[in-house]
Amino acid sequence: MPIRNIEPTALWNFFADLNAVPRPSKREERVIQFMLDFGKNYGLETHVDSVSNVIIKKPASPGMEQRETVILQAHLDMVHQKNEDTAFDFDAEGIDMRVEGDWVKANGTTLGADNGIGVAAIMAVLASKELAHPAIEALFTIDEETGMTGAKQLDSGFLSGKILLNLDTEDDDELSVGCAGGLDTNTSYTYQFQAPNVESEAFQMEIKGLQGGHSGMDIHKGFGNANKLLVRCLYYFHQELGAELASFDGGGLRNAIPREAKALLTVKKDDVEAINNLFLKLKKELLQEYQAIEPNLELLLTPCDLPATVLKSSDSKKIINTLYSLPNGVYRMSPDIDGLVEASSSLARVLIANGTFTTQSLQRSSVESTKADVANAIRCTFENMGSEVIQGGEYPGWKPNMQSPILALMKTIYLELFNENPQVKACHAGLECGILGKHLPDTDMISFGPTIRGAHSPDEKVQISSVQKFWHYFTETLLKIPEKA
Repeated sequence: MPIRNIEPTALWNFFADLNAVPRPSKREERVIQFMLDFGKNYGLETHVDSVSNVIIKKPASPGMEQRETVILQAHLDMVHQKNEDTAFDFDAEGIDMRVEGDWVKANGTTLGADNGIGVAAIMAVLASKELAHPAIEALFTIDEETGMTGAKQLDSGFLSGKILLNLDTEDDDELSVGCAGGLDTNTSYTYQFQAPNVESEAFQMEIKGLQGGHSGMDIHKGFGNANKLLVRCLYYFHQELGAELASFDGGGLRNAIPREAKALLTVKKDDVEAINNLFLKLKKELLQEYQAIEPNLELLLTPCDLPATVLKSSDSKKIINTLYSLPNGVYRMSPDIDGLVEASSSLARVLIANGTFTTQSLQRSSVESTKADVANAIRCTFENMGSEVIQGGEYPGWKPNMQSPILALMKTIYLELFNENPQVKACHAGLECGILGKHLPDTDMISFGPTIRGAHSPDEKVQISSVQKFWHYFTETLLKIPEKA
């Protein structure tokens, strides 16, 4: 079935239109103009604030004028991630989508359902002449995925609504009422290098086929981190055979669990048989450990040309040991909310090239003190090896309010529509609500959305039946927004 024929057709057509527009974080000029043109084409009051968030306002439907004004919020940017063997130019091509059963996917790239489905749903409401709704202030923020710049620098003077519906949750039976804050840690170290021993052989070690995923929402699932798995192998190569590093290139985006990583290394010619045997041993161990959760994991060790330079042995050891000892994954579970990850860290990017060793990692926590604790653990690990450490891009968490009126209303509506109670949860991702609450302190906020899997990875997909359920729930909620106090 063509995507534009899926119900609700208005939502899916706007999603297809949106996915034709490249919209990477920090380069959203085209999608900003796309939204401005949309608002003006429908004759709606349309603004862009000083940081380039787009605000589109629509008056209440007849008979709904006395209802509370509602802010509908989603972010415009998407994670641009593709498989290594996928030929795709994100700057020039629209997302290539397909339908597989009850799911919409992309061909070898991220889909952009995070948060494009939310954007498209708001567009469908703004464009509709049939839907009943209160006055709407649609807020489309920029740069959510790489710093939440739009939320942080929001000009709140454009907004008056006392209820905010954030459409960026990824399970259709959940109402999100809290989230984690985050902090970026970037490191840099200048290493010494030398010519390789002429009596050496070179190999490329590669990890690929991992699931990847969102480093907040998926961090508790135990997925493999390609950077950490590769370092684990390099540690034994260096410890047992004196292997020297020449380069390392792993991971990509700061908020995605790395799916792929590769390194170039050298060993003495006399140790070629030994490294192959050691590789087979490590490969067997890792495949056994991850067989249940990473069925497509691949480990490759391939002979290659001798590189022009390698790291000095002392720097190889220092870098490998630091990366191996680095805290990664779940750092602490919440003692207050069952099943919630409180604090975590994800080693998202590792690059060794041209005399510099750099890393990017993201620490998250719903509690500010444990966010500082895990961030300090990462800082100390790198400072001990002499790296420069820069931490920034910090954003706050969103503290749950279990007495929220919009929560009570939406729980009631969900039960009436679906004959079951929704799950009320806090999540380990960085929703914008925590930041928006600083600008809109008197606004009652909640987050919900359709079922999305594999966000931030080329496996991203959105469930068609779930979008239909979400749309029904969303429009019914707008219909039942209470009158102004």
